[in-house]
Amino acid sequence: MLCQALRRFGQKLVSRRPLEPPVAETAPARSLSTLDLVALGVGRTVGIGVYILAGEMAGSQAGPAIVICLLVAGLISMLAGLCYAEFGARVTYSGSSYLYIYVTMGEIWAFITGWNLILSNVASIAIRIWAWTLALDNLFGNKISQAFQETISPHVPGVFAEILVFFVMFLVLLLLELLTQNIKQLSLVTNVVTSVNILVLSFVIMSGFMKGDLHNWKLTEEDYIKAGLNDTSGLGLLGSGGFVPFGFPEILRGSATCFYAFVSFSIIITKVEEAQNPERSIPMGIVISLLISSLVYFGVFSALTLMVPYYRLRPGSTLPEAFFHIGWAPAYYVVAFGFFCSLSARFSVFMFPIHRVIRMMAQDGLLFPVLARIQTGIHARIVSTVSFGIIAAIMTFFFGFTDVLDLISFGGLLVFSLLAFSVLILRYEPEMQNGGNEAQVQEENGPAAEKLTLQGLFFPASPTPTLLSGRVVYVCSSLLALLLTLLCLVLAHWLGLLSGDPGPITVVVLLLVLITGLTGVIWRQPQSSTRLPFKVPALPLLPLLSIFLNICLMMQMTAATWARFGVWMLIGFVIYFGSGIQHSLKGPNSRP
Repeated sequence: MLCQALRRFGQKLVSRRPLEPPVAETAPARSLSTLDLVALGVGRTVGIGVYILAGEMAGSQAGPAIVICLLVAGLISMLAGLCYAEFGARVTYSGSSYLYIYVTMGEIWAFITGWNLILSNVASIAIRIWAWTLALDNLFGNKISQAFQETISPHVPGVFAEILVFFVMFLVLLLLELLTQNIKQLSLVTNVVTSVNILVLSFVIMSGFMKGDLHNWKLTEEDYIKAGLNDTSGLGLLGSGGFVPFGFPEILRGSATCFYAFVSFSIIITKVEEAQNPERSIPMGIVISLLISSLVYFGVFSALTLMVPYYRLRPGSTLPEAFFHIGWAPAYYVVAFGFFCSLSARFSVFMFPIHRVIRMMAQDGLLFPVLARIQTGIHARIVSTVSFGIIAAIMTFFFGFTDVLDLISFGGLLVFSLLAFSVLILRYEPEMQNGGNEAQVQEENGPAAEKLTLQGLFFPASPTPTLLSGRVVYVCSSLLALLLTLLCLVLAHWLGLLSGDPGPITVVVLLLVLITGLTGVIWRQPQSSTRLPFKVPALPLLPLLSIFLNICLMMQMTAATWARFGVWMLIGFVIYFGSGIQHSLKGPNSRP
């Protein structure tokens, strides 16, 4: 009895949702072209990060090598973008990483994904509040914060005064969000704002290469002394000079934080129902927007670090302030205008992602059913918006800006890893026929004729995916995920490898042998022959490489970030095992 109960419990955790088109009374108009999707992706990706990320990263963590951090983060996000693109070409009536993972990996992983998306979106609101507060304060010469402190501080403690500043800014943003809710031709507004932002950033890039000094990429201790700065010893506050002043480990650490800059491209997937030709426009929109965003980030941060010595870029510094350093004061207001355009481009999606994820999870029973009205009920929307806004304002104060960035990056890396895993599973599963799965038909007709043998692992008898080959890929992929995690843990202590210690080297070699063998087994299994406008190339290597790089960056996160994420997931598991697992909707077509 105990074994049966545990088996049913395990099957419940990995039960999958059937992938069926939703029945809707009115389908959304398919009005978004590929250009609209590219503009949407670039507008969300080349946003707040390009104006404030350098101040947080270059001055004390990466130096001029922040451009390498961005290239690494952009490459890893491109691998994830390819996985998203295949799902966008495969599922043209709904777009969500939560849904994709639910239909391929099962209920528990879908809950982890959805719960993680909620955290990432709340943290994104905190970033927006912080950025708006900083932008307005800088525009008026820090007079807003000074006036607020002079007015409020004598009457309330300083801690509550700062929280009140962020909460007031949230209310302002909420008002602007409500005012833009009913604007028609919102895609046109997004295109215009994104175009203005790109023009301003192009001006920054040209200015940097005109006024920049290549010597800022190879600073020495003499330059610090001339500038009146003496703390240059042993990778201290100013590092050791040169292009990589803080060493190679900080490049990896900086790449993990810079991943925040590219997480938002997934907004394109949520518009799959509105795309004119989703099979082609969604993959093209994702790939093109990521390419443009990577080039823009590389150009802007290269120009910035050429114009301004990295040690002058401190936390809280914004991109417009660089023009004061080179004596172009009027240009400050031009770039500040672009900053506000970038912030304004996010009005229409201020709370939409959170409402959407919560509604989907509540409809599936993974969250409290009352939350399913969060997008249709006016009172539910108001209460949820204000509640999440208060949480975001408090998060903005109690967590440092980099801490919030790391939370968003951590969540994005985890979701992208699960999505890459899902691509592996889906491409090696039996074909879908007449709304059902061929594997289910095989089970209903009797025991499978195939038997698992060593020869069958490398030379399958069937040229098309079967129930057995699908299970082989699922087990091997799960083992690979575990082995890749162990490999990243060992590589995180790479100093032992460089010193020639035989222990870590032996472990790495053994792990690589096992990983190569399991990858070979997956490679030999038959793939689905379903024709799609886009498929991830070089399976299974690219998804596995994406998982490996994602986990590597997650290992670079601080212990505090892991602890914060762990606390959030602990709260989620209490909700899931206390309520969600009992009320989750498992239809007759769901399967373990």
